[in-house]
Amino acid sequence: MTPPIKVLFVCGRNNRRSPTAEKIFKNSRRISVRSAGVSDTSKHKINESDLAWADLVLVMERKYASRIRDAFHRVDSLPPMESLDISDEYIFMQRELVELLRPAVAAALENFELEQEL
Repeated sequence: MTPPIKVLFVCGRNNRRSPTAEKIFKNSRRISVRSAGVSDTSKHKINESDLAWADLVLVMERKYASRIRDAFHRVDSLPPMESLDISDEYIFMQRELVELLRPAVAAALENFELEQEL
């Protein structure tokens, strides 16, 4: 059995979107998950150890990938990052948010696995 893919979910303040993703995927056998935010007011602000742990970073919006690259530009090798393109208009565990996350994460994982095979 292959080890789970370590996925770091990132949003602005680690308050609604990324903790929702972490919660709904935390019991997955396919992936191991954590969540973080890019803001100084985040419940858990992203740090180098999060990036060292992750095989894949899934950001809720494209701008967060840029902020991560800027903040950690001295890190030798950042994990691949992909945007789920989910805007900040949902509350924690909102049904519509969960319904957006499931297929978006599945597609991102499929892309990641295809890239790993190349």
